[in-house]
Amino acid sequence: MTQITLALTKGRILKETLPLLEEAGIVPTEDIFSSRKLVFPTNRPGLRLIILRGSDVPTYVQFGAADIGIAGKDVLLEHQGDGYYEPLDLGIAQCKLMTAVPVGSSVQKGRLRVATKYINVARQFYAEQGRQADLIKLFGAMELAPILDLAHEIVDIVDTGNTLRANGLEARDEIADISARLIVNKAAMKTKFSELQSTVDALTRVVMK
Repeated sequence: MTQITLALTKGRILKETLPLLEEAGIVPTEDIFSSRKLVFPTNRPGLRLIILRGSDVPTYVQFGAADIGIAGKDVLLEHQGDGYYEPLDLGIAQCKLMTAVPVGSSVQKGRLRVATKYINVARQFYAEQGRQADLIKLFGAMELAPILDLAHEIVDIVDTGNTLRANGLEARDEIADISARLIVNKAAMKTKFSELQSTVDALTRVVMK
């Protein structure tokens, strides 16, 4: 039997993905949220789920450790990998990737300091703007960077904007609309075409209905 491995992103995306999978006829055989396991069999023989950090999903799919995966578009933009197709926007976990600055601040003249975990995306964005930017990689508490003068602005995911407002920041420039996307390993799409295509088709029907 052909083994299909589907990589899922833990957190918000996982919570919004599982109902879609269930509608598509894919159900884990035990409760993912009450288990410390990272690999879960499903009701479909030969199809298993693995639970990963979002930033790792495209790597697992790119190198074939997973055949198919679900990851945020922000992660895919930052990863800049090849080796996989992106056939479907699942329309879940929607937000925006934006710059944010202290409320009321004027546009910074000259060289910018920018804090973000999206180094590749930010580098491309500021280059397209024709602006020079020193990029400072942070993994969390991004909103502190302008408050403590570590950076003039940040590049981060914005959902409701409540966290920005609570920390005296406001969104300024939109870089990209973000949602969860389905990705498929290119080599696996050839060697396991029928099994993978049936999964893609099932999810497409759910998303498009």
